[in-house]
Order: sequence, then C-alpha cells, then structure tokens
Amino acid sequence: MIAELLRSQPEIALFASLALGYFIGSFRLGPIQLGGVCGTLIVALLLGQTGARLSPDLKNIAFALFIFALGFTGGPQFFANIGRGWRYGLLSIVEIVAVLVLVMIVVVVMRLDVGTAAGLLAGAATESAVIGTASEAIGKLGLGDAETVRLQANIVTAYSVSYLFGLITIVLLTSQFAPLLLRVNLRDEAERVWRTLGGGGALEEGQRMGAPALVSRVFRVDAAMGLSIAALEQRYGGNLTVEQVERDGADLQIEPQLILAAGDIALVAGRREAIVEAAPAIGTEVTDNHFGSLVGERVDVVLTRGDVHGMTVAQLREQADPQQGRGVYIAAVTRLESTIPALPGTELNRGDVLTLVGAKADVARGASRLGYVLPPTQKTDFVYLGLGVLLGMAIGRLGGRVGGVSIALGTGGGCLLSGLLFGWIRSRHPLIGSLPSAAAQILKDFGLATFIAAVGLSAGPDAIKLVREYGVALPFVGVLMVLVPGLLSLWIGRMFLKLDAPMLLGAIAGQQCSTPAISALVGVAGNSTPVIGYTITYAVSNILLPLMGPVVVGLAGKLG
Repeated sequence: MIAELLRSQPEIALFASLALGYFIGSFRLGPIQLGGVCGTLIVALLLGQTGARLSPDLKNIAFALFIFALGFTGGPQFFANIGRGWRYGLLSIVEIVAVLVLVMIVVVVMRLDVGTAAGLLAGAATESAVIGTASEAIGKLGLGDAETVRLQANIVTAYSVSYLFGLITIVLLTSQFAPLLLRVNLRDEAERVWRTLGGGGALEEGQRMGAPALVSRVFRVDAAMGLSIAALEQRYGGNLTVEQVERDGADLQIEPQLILAAGDIALVAGRREAIVEAAPAIGTEVTDNHFGSLVGERVDVVLTRGDVHGMTVAQLREQADPQQGRGVYIAAVTRLESTIPALPGTELNRGDVLTLVGAKADVARGASRLGYVLPPTQKTDFVYLGLGVLLGMAIGRLGGRVGGVSIALGTGGGCLLSGLLFGWIRSRHPLIGSLPSAAAQILKDFGLATFIAAVGLSAGPDAIKLVREYGVALPFVGVLMVLVPGLLSLWIGRMFLKLDAPMLLGAIAGQQCSTPAISALVGVAGNSTPVIGYTITYAVSNILLPLMGPVVVGLAGKLG
C-alpha cells in the first residue's frame, strides 16, 4: 500500500526524505552531527527500496541551482584568497592531491568501479557536490542505462558509508588528537592568539558575546579637563569617540578642537577595552538617561576596496583620515556565512561583510568609503540568475582528453564556474545581479537536498549489494582518506608554514569542508580564532573539490 503510493506519487517520497532526513540529521552525539543532507540520503536510500523514483529532469535542475548558488556566494572570497591567503590555500591543494592519490591507489588495489571511487572521494572529503559532478561524468561515458544507474548508485552508497566515518574522524582529529600531536593546550593557544590579534581579557567566548565589544558610557569630566576632543580620541588610537558634551545644561557642538572643562558631562562611545582603560583619565562615570547610546545605526557593508584587502582592522583605522574614520566601528566581520573575530589584528578580505555601528552620518560616510551597503531586499534578479545558469550549462558542454583520460565538466562543473564568475562580477558591480543571502541559502539547501533525495531513491536497490561486496573496507578507506591528508597538512602547516595552532586546525577542518568539525573546534578552543583559518580553505576546497568529480571518474576508468 505505502510502496504503491510512493511509486505513484514520488513527490511524497521527496518531502518525506527531506522532513525525516533533516530531523535525523539534527540529533547530536557529542561533537558529531550528521546534518540534514546525510540524513536525507539515508532516508532516501530506505524509501528507494519501494521503487519510488524522481524525474531525472528535477534532479538536474535542483543540482544546477545548488551548484550555481554555491559558486555565486563563494566567488568573491575564492578570488580574494587566491593571492594573500596562499599559506592556507596550500592546505586545500594538499587535501585534493592527497585524496586523489589515495583514491587511485584504492582503485588499483581493490579494483573499484568509477562510481565507488567517486563516492569515496565525496564522502571522505565531506563534499556532497562531488556526487553531482561525478554522476554527470558517468552519464557521459556512453554506457548502457542499467550500468550507468548502477555506477551512479555506487557513488551514493560509497558516499554515505565513507561520509559517516570520515565525519567522525575529522571532528576527533581536529578537536582532540591534533592538539596532542602538536603538544599544545588548544584553549591556551587560542587565548594567546586572541590577545595577539588585539582582544583583551581572559573571557570565554560566551562571556565575550554577553559583554558587548562596543559600548557607551557617560562621564563627569575631571582628569581630562584641558584636553581637546581630538587629543583624547587620538590618545586611545581612535578606539573611542566623544559623541556628546553638555556644559551648564547646554549641548555643545562637537568639534575636534573643543576643549573639555571640569564638570562637563560627556558621552563617550567605542570599544569596551578602550573605554575601560580611558575611564580613570576622563573622570567619574555617572548615570544620565537623557543621553543617547552608541548604536544609532547598524548596517552591513560588503568590502569592495582592493587596497584594503589584507589590511588589519587596526591598519585600516590608522590609514584613514581621522575625520573620515571618526565614530565608525566594525562590530563584526562575516566571511562565507561564518563570523570571525572583529579584533584590531583581524585581516580583512575583499568580499567580507563588515557590520558598522555608530551615528547615522558616521556610518553612512564609512560605508561609502569601504564598499556598498547590503540592501534590505528580498528580491532576486532572475534575469541574472537565469543567464548565469544558462552560461554554466554552455560551459559544461566543454570537455576533452588529458593524457588519454576523457574529462567533461558537465552542467555541475559549468554552473560552478559561471557562479564563481557571476558572484565576482556582483561584488565588483553591486547594482546588478541581486541574489539575497537568504535566497541563495534556500537555493543551496533545497537544491542539494532535492538532488540527494533523487539519487538516493534511485540508488536504493543497489546500495545493499555494494555494502555486501566490500564490507568494512569502505569505512576503513574513508577513515584513511581523512587521516592522511589531515596529518600531512598538520605537519606542513606547523613545520613549514608556521601557522598558529588554532588557525591551522581550523584550516584543516575547512579543507575537509566540515562544518561540524569547526563547530567542535571552536567549542574546545573557547573562542572563534580557528574560524579565521577555516574560511580560507573552505572557500578554496568548496570550489575545487566538486571539479574533481569528473577527474576521478576519468582516472578511475583508466586505472580500474
């Protein structure tokens, strides 16, 4: 009865896979969480035993939208990190080369077919997009329909097995075993790096979030009498601003040359550490509710200035004209949907989203000099989106033979490259190509989950056969393909690149495209310094790994 219903109405199987899959994926066992995509795949494999199938056209459309949105959102950061982020980006190259070599060794030793080989790469690297690009490549091999379906099913099965064990391995390696191998206390190292970047106070991450980095205080001027506003602000590196001054009940016009007098009531805003340090040198803190507060305006600005790329927050403030930078503060830095510490020593990259706070006029002035304000729009430019996907499909038809190996990009690889290009163009010319972050996230999440559900349903009957054939070999290989590149990157990053432990471990989590690993790592470190390394390798690996799908299929077909 149920099987007949699912076969006659496969859309029920799709949404059942999504709902149950994301429910299963939400459960956490310590630092381990499967996530919605893997959960959807597991449920789809089970429901696939009923014979329910989704249209191949729906599968292709869903994957094209997902992979284009992936390239679109990652494009600015990918290009921004090609140059200055080479030390971290090198670890992504280590990851790709190592897993390719390991997959080819396993193909020769175990006589794997191209589908199983591609699935091992996708699962061990925890990069679901490889499933799509490899599936397309298999579809272009000119095999019979039955053989093509079998090989594509093997991708999904090998992925699901190796993903689970690879996920556990990368989480435990980065958060538990690697600090022991480096002989460091990760929490102490993260605190040291935090201080090096300009953070203050031995506070846990939760305490930092509870105590805002940007505050305002009201003082009765005493020790600062005779100082001009400009002199007081410059004494603390521009990290505080005198926003209002009241003298004898009247508000004074704020000018850099204004001399503070004893008894003045002054509203001072800025970074918490600077306010705490300056308090004794200003006067006595008082309670005065009729004054305003620091956060008069809060806007998100996309950094587009090329000359600012690679500067720290402190360097940006130092090179800015004192009057242009006055009263503008960077409250947060968002990179690839991850928030990194907005500390004086934090390096800024083109494409970062900077959250600026301050008075309305000050924030508007700062935003105009740094990039463009993210407009609060929910409208998607479907002309831009449609042209991007069409161009990706055209690029995907390109292919050729390299060293006797036939390689074709396919729709997945083509849409990924066009997404990169269109995302980069959007970052340079923000008035065109609106694709709000929420809309892009929906395209990525729903597109990938729908694609995974479709291939999982079609792979259902063949999944058990592959597991029976190889048994424990697939989980073992999945663990090995995480450990080898991870340990290699750990050695190279420490011995030759001289990376700090928190950023190095974050970069290893990023080269694996593993969100659960960085979440566990941040929890152990006690602050978000590992995210600095994570965002760079994540950007590079997230783009390059999907392009390896056709490469693995071509090489495995020649060697297997």
